[in-house]
Amino acid sequence: MANSNDMTAQQAQRIHPGSGRRKAPAFNKGRQINHAAHDEIRTLLGDRPRRRDLLIEHLHLIQDKYGHLSAGHLCALAAEMTLSMTEVYEVASFYAHFDIVLEDESPPAPVTIRVCDSLSCAMAGSAKLMEDLAAKAPGDVRVVRAPCMGRCDSAPVAEVGHNHVGHALVDGLLSTAEARDLHPAKTEYVGYDDYVKDGGYTLLNKCLAGNMDAEDIVKTMQDAGLRGLGGAGFPSGLKWKIVRDQPKPRLFAVNGDEGEPGTFKDRYYLERNPHQFLEGTLVAAWTCEIETVYIYIRDEYPGIIHILEAEIARLQAEGLTGDIGMEVRRGAGAYICGEESAMIESIEGKRGLPRNRPPFPSERGLFQRPTLTHNIETIYWVRDILNKGPDWFSDQGKGDSKGFRSYSVSGRVKNPGVKLAPAGVTVRELINDYCDGMADGHEFKAYLPGGASGGILPESKGDVPLDFGGELGELGCFVGSHAVVVLSDQDSVKDAALNLMRFFEDESCGQCTPCRNGTAKAATLIAKDKWDVDLLNDLKTVMMDASICGLGQAAPNPMLSVMKFFPEEV
Repeated sequence: MANSNDMTAQQAQRIHPGSGRRKAPAFNKGRQINHAAHDEIRTLLGDRPRRRDLLIEHLHLIQDKYGHLSAGHLCALAAEMTLSMTEVYEVASFYAHFDIVLEDESPPAPVTIRVCDSLSCAMAGSAKLMEDLAAKAPGDVRVVRAPCMGRCDSAPVAEVGHNHVGHALVDGLLSTAEARDLHPAKTEYVGYDDYVKDGGYTLLNKCLAGNMDAEDIVKTMQDAGLRGLGGAGFPSGLKWKIVRDQPKPRLFAVNGDEGEPGTFKDRYYLERNPHQFLEGTLVAAWTCEIETVYIYIRDEYPGIIHILEAEIARLQAEGLTGDIGMEVRRGAGAYICGEESAMIESIEGKRGLPRNRPPFPSERGLFQRPTLTHNIETIYWVRDILNKGPDWFSDQGKGDSKGFRSYSVSGRVKNPGVKLAPAGVTVRELINDYCDGMADGHEFKAYLPGGASGGILPESKGDVPLDFGGELGELGCFVGSHAVVVLSDQDSVKDAALNLMRFFEDESCGQCTPCRNGTAKAATLIAKDKWDVDLLNDLKTVMMDASICGLGQAAPNPMLSVMKFFPEEV
């Protein structure tokens, strides 16, 4: 005879979900929707679409309105967008500029001061600035570190709310915070009317009127030798040709997330002449028969976002966008989104995790559609190349190099800033001919030819042409985004490499083990007084060979440069 326990077990097995024989739990699992929070989210979103790809935009709305993302608001947003709480939380927690506040936590202070601790600002004393700020800041002001803000020419830089302050001092920052001067400063730029008076949009109008041939435009771009100026250097005309050969609909993702430490050229051009960029964007879109353009701008450039939104609205009112849709998307503090596939994921409202390739974005990019990708400066030159001819651009370079380059120069020079120079110029020429020499009391010691990931070279290599490949590549370095940081005899190259590796550790998306664990391990090892060179070489091999994207693959470059060119420091 079966015992009573066996009978109970058998009976329990026969009670299936949905049979009506089980009582439902009194409460659903997980967080419950707070009706007041839900009403606030509905009011905040208004008639905005609840599309999945707008998740990050909606998170920004909440952050801007309330100063943080409460658990109640995240739960309400998930319900409003018919997304799981997990999807919303994992996106919100991925980006540095969202402050998540759980039920048992207190919101952050009303005012946040972010102090840049990337290399150029570190050389200008940002560590001491942050220490003094933290000691003097009142209770309603929060002081936190931040990676590069794209203003390396005015180091040290801090951001009070959304107001960036260059050459920052403690008292000035605290006064700005006390006055609640939290909005980006207005900049004087060439507006639509002045741009048109000077011949602007003549080229675009020719395209829209059918007076330009798309194939001829592509050939001109190829003949000019314009390359991708965001770092990769892929031939632009060839990219247009590849995209044109793909099936429709086609999309265009413009990468304005220049988070590479030392880089600020895109900001420079957009703050001064946004319409030259916009005309180039629309001409490229017309040529490649693009359906919609997405312009992705880093959150550290709030003023530029306002400028682009206003000027695009003007273009639409003037009928200059034709059938091409244009959207500005706001980043949220993630260096990895400078990588094109991570940017695409972010535009889709997801975490900025790089994709495995192939397929490449030109084949399957945004929303799985063929996608043209370019950075800001690349597009900036399109109008002038097509108006003045390919030779006008290609003849500007030195030696085998073609075209102009916008070098972002910072560090120990007398006059830092964006320097327009021929491709293939040397750092010694940049220092002496474009920056008025080294800063007083400093002697040229070393330099970064291509930002954080481009390696570090000694003064003895100061006559190497700064362009893609060539002698620079043979030295194990690259020009990348053309961010040049100059170090002097008062700087430690070893400390510079540590600063850069800590940046990579912080900015790793965490998707792949070689990068996630490799950057952390490398930062720990090079913080030691004596470097374990053999172990570091083993580590770099794994990172370079097995990382998914360029962040992990290039992260070892600074420490490798130190071991190769500055052995006395390790």
